[in-house]
Amino acid sequence: MDISINTPALLFPAISLVMLAYTNRFLALSSRVRSLHDKYQNHEQKHIIHGQIKNLRYRLKLIKNMQALGVITFLSCILCMFFIYQQYTLAANIVFAFSLISFSASLALSLLEIQLSTKALELELSDMEGLEDPSVIEYFKRKFEKD
Repeated sequence: MDISINTPALLFPAISLVMLAYTNRFLALSSRVRSLHDKYQNHEQKHIIHGQIKNLRYRLKLIKNMQALGVITFLSCILCMFFIYQQYTLAANIVFAFSLISFSASLALSLLEIQLSTKALELELSDMEGLEDPSVIEYFKRKFEKD
């Protein structure tokens, strides 16, 4: 299959938007780290903060890797366009496939990070009584039992 120079160029807006989203997640996370650091220094709720800090460290690593894979995707698309321009079709196809794989890996890490962010919110709410998170099935059972 021959790809045109426009094919990898189509990924540029998607990659840019995803990188912007990753940067926003990083900025929100860094703000949260700073506020937790202040709470930790003031010795407030250390048992809850410890779990949150552990979660945040892992999420920061994920975001770093998400961003790195996004940059690799961008560079691979540029390299693919160069190979297409030079009419190295096989190399262009291989590099484009690599860019799609790295973009997919970046999105998979993003999904994992989103899952972890909900766990972080559950830790934040863990000190409040009566806010257990039922499964979806349990939620619907309770909902229909009341009616």
